[in-house]
Amino acid sequence: MSASNSFPLGQPAFVTNILDRAAHLRGNEDKLFALESNPASRAYVVHRDSLVVKQENGASRALLSIEEALKFGANPGAIFLGLREGAAVFGMGISQTAAEKLVGREDVAVTELRGMAMQGVVPPEELSAIAMAKSMVSWHQRHGYCANCGTRTAMKEGGWKRDCPNCKAEHFPRTDPVVIMLVTSGDKCLLGRQKHFPQGMYSCLAGFVEAAETIEDAVRREILEESGIRCTDVGYYMTQPWPYPSSLMIGCTARALNEDIVVDRAELEDARWFPRDEARLMLTRKHPEGLAGPHPFAIAHHLVGRWVRSDENTST
Repeated sequence: MSASNSFPLGQPAFVTNILDRAAHLRGNEDKLFALESNPASRAYVVHRDSLVVKQENGASRALLSIEEALKFGANPGAIFLGLREGAAVFGMGISQTAAEKLVGREDVAVTELRGMAMQGVVPPEELSAIAMAKSMVSWHQRHGYCANCGTRTAMKEGGWKRDCPNCKAEHFPRTDPVVIMLVTSGDKCLLGRQKHFPQGMYSCLAGFVEAAETIEDAVRREILEESGIRCTDVGYYMTQPWPYPSSLMIGCTARALNEDIVVDRAELEDARWFPRDEARLMLTRKHPEGLAGPHPFAIAHHLVGRWVRSDENTST
């Protein structure tokens, strides 16, 4: 299956959730223990930006039985993600030492999630649940101590809360809002590239929403700071959960009020205007200079793709 078929327009990675979150079960420790012990229950095992996958019959399987997860070295203390067709699905972490012991084995692999998703190794419909597991495991690994008094906290509510036994503070997982936007001026769109991008790749500009800031203000501020372009007519498109480590990409559009670009070199390597026809070639990897747009895996591809297609719909 090609990337475009895996992630058709309007359906980037991580947006299709196959789980019933079943939040009413999170406070029932006896029920969760029983589910964790049930042979029908399954788990995604996360190591940093990678997944532990079972190798069988020439294919990779990300959804493991609890027995398989523990056998491969996953940490006890599973995070309850929800139910899939009545069976519980958990998220589990694995230590660096345990992950290293899996290297070279034929029956299991530790594979980078983004690459697997882009190549279609992991079914697209599983990615949202995997993103949940990755975000939650990362949160627990980073927030083991109370931010109020420094005491070691305990996992509660099926992993959706950490309690401090000393000062009684409650800690909950966070999601960081990020605006990502396609800025247009007539028949041109503004795209930029960061130094870590693959050679020739350009994408939409993006940035974190700051405290006490609206989405609209964040769009205007980030575009002005990174490119010197002033914008108006900010509109909303869609959102994409982004588990690196736990963000929500808020896809927006905006109309430029000027076209003179002043690149913030601390943020971007380059930014430029691309005519619609050139942007179309970049998305389809047919640009004569080898330039490319964002992968269909990412919401940026869908922002550009919808704009490109709007011209096709207008002309028909």
